[in-house]
Order: sequence, then C-alpha cells, then structure tokens
Amino acid sequence: MRIAIISDIHANLEALTKALNVIDDQKPDEIICLGDVVGYGPDPDQCVDIMRKRSCIVLMGNHDYAVTHIEATDNFNPIAKEAVLWTREQISANNLNFLSLLPYTHKLNDIYFVHSTPQEPEEWHYVFTWNDAITQFDHFEEKVCFIGHSHVPQIYYRDTSTVMSFSLSKETKYLINVGSIGQPRDGNPRLSFGIFDTDKWYYQPYRFEYNMEVTAQKIRDRGLPPFLADRLIKGR
Repeated sequence: MRIAIISDIHANLEALTKALNVIDDQKPDEIICLGDVVGYGPDPDQCVDIMRKRSCIVLMGNHDYAVTHIEATDNFNPIAKEAVLWTREQISANNLNFLSLLPYTHKLNDIYFVHSTPQEPEEWHYVFTWNDAITQFDHFEEKVCFIGHSHVPQIYYRDTSTVMSFSLSKETKYLINVGSIGQPRDGNPRLSFGIFDTDKWYYQPYRFEYNMEVTAQKIRDRGLPPFLADRLIKGR
C-alpha cells in the first residue's frame, strides 16, 4: 500500500490543488491528512470541501479545533487568533460540524498518525529538535509515527539523530514530520508532503512550487493580516 500523507494545508487552495495534482500522478492507495485544514489562509471552506471528498482520514489540528472551539484562541498569538475568527465566519455550518468531529489520532497496522505529537495529542506539543523528538518515542508502540504541526519536514529515528535515508528499517522507530502543504516554515516556500510505501517500508518526500503569489494576494484582499501573505513568500 502507498499512502500520501499531507498536513497543515491552512486554507491555501493553490498549494492544495498543486499537491493533489502531483498525488494523483503518483496514484497512491490512500490520502491521509494530519490536520490543520484551515487557519491563516484565504480559502477555508473550499479546502475543507476538497478534503472531505479526497482524504479517507482527516485528523484534528489545533487550528481546526480553535475554529470550532473559539475559547482555544486564548492560547494563540494575535495574528493566528485574528485568522481563526475570520475563518469561522467563512465556513459553512456543515464544514464546521465536520471539523468539530475530527479524530486526534489514527492507526494503520504498524503506523501511527497524529497532528502534533503522540504524547498528549490534544495538547499540541511541538517537535523542533532532536531533543524534542527523543522524548516522543516512548509514547507510541508502532514503528513509524507521522506528524505535522511545526511545518518543518524532518525524519528522526530512535537510535541516533536526524537521518537523510528514506529507506526505513523495521529494527527501529521513526518520527517523520511531513512538513506543510500551505505554509512551509523551513526557509523553503515550496509545499511539502510525503508518500509512504508500507510494502517496501520506504518514505518519499516531495517539494513543489505553486502559485503562492495568488494565495498571498488573496490574503491581502480579504483583510487577513499581511504578515500571513509575506511569510508564504519567505517560507518562514
């Protein structure tokens, strides 16, 4: 089985459309979304509509949760909170209900999927460093755990620090961040996702250009904070 794993779309329709076009060319068996379909970006309702049709599994992200539980924005920075409040006004009642019912985790054989971390997935912890990652391995039993949330693609494995090999060994555990479709933050503005082959135990990361200028202009035109447009171009 080949699984396309995407995360952190953040209402970026142009990036999502490009990613799905690439995914369709690769013909995976399933698409799993690790959450944050909405937040920050200018096309939340359209992106939720697409993911309801295209992804067999969509997990709860912290922005998805905040849109359906406004009190959660008390922990957001002012820009993120402003975007969440704007987003809530743009989404249909059906799509709000869909977001409110998303699960926090998913298991498939020896693979675990979560938006933030396997440790307390409802608390939205971050993995930015090897030290962050090493604390997580005791919190999942599976061989591989896929995460998003930080918007930075990375592969960690239990027995050493970051690795660049994409052929995985079943003798150790892996924590793999697939990066972000709609708002990369590793200094590379290209969208990021991955495809995992469960038969070959092989992970293939993907980075692609998309028309980010269109998304950035939509953000400005719709009255969202201009910072959110600028960071798309910078990838930060």
